[in-house]
Amino acid sequence: MRKIFFYSLLLIFIGCNDKAQNWVILFDGNNVNQWRGFKQVDFPFDGWAIEEGTLKTIVGGNRVDIITKEIYEDFEFALEWKVSPAGNSGIFYFATEESDYIWQTAPEMQVLDNSGHPDGSRQLTSAGSLYDLIAPSGGSLKPVGEFNEVRIKVKNDQVEHWLNDKNILTYEYGSDTMNELIAKSKFKSMPLFAKANSGHIGLQHHGEEVWYRNIRIRKL
Repeated sequence: MRKIFFYSLLLIFIGCNDKAQNWVILFDGNNVNQWRGFKQVDFPFDGWAIEEGTLKTIVGGNRVDIITKEIYEDFEFALEWKVSPAGNSGIFYFATEESDYIWQTAPEMQVLDNSGHPDGSRQLTSAGSLYDLIAPSGGSLKPVGEFNEVRIKVKNDQVEHWLNDKNILTYEYGSDTMNELIAKSKFKSMPLFAKANSGHIGLQHHGEEVWYRNIRIRKL
């Protein structure tokens, strides 16, 4: 109870500060009004749960990804995540619902236990990467069981991935360089991948246990 109480006070403090900086709280630890299932009307409580101020996946539950109800173009998105041993998830942006799966349209910032999951042995698919396209540079990943803070900033097609206060990669969305990387990746056969200039933010249910908290966004 004491842990929950102090975390609630922290959320109140963060909320007041966020409001002053034009942040919008997407998950306050209590409700999921800003979210729904991918290609669904409602939130998939058979796959996700609210637990001690976090939004977490249910292992063995419905593996449906969740997306924001609102669409964003230029923005700064932030949250904290932790995973179980060998855990895997991802944060999508510019997601549309034109394909069967969210990853067929949306770029992904990888969420991962680098030491316990096979994807961690490959820089292009390690935590913080632009999945299968650009490897992170620098940054320090916290041990499994501890929360990592990430930010994704998009302004005039310039995209930044941040991990624990370090800018770990920057690229130009829609550039020739990015298109060349896509042509060499698993996404080369997906005609709608990274084509939208605005879209939903998404969180992946990959089957393993992952916790998200302090989820917020501001338009730039």
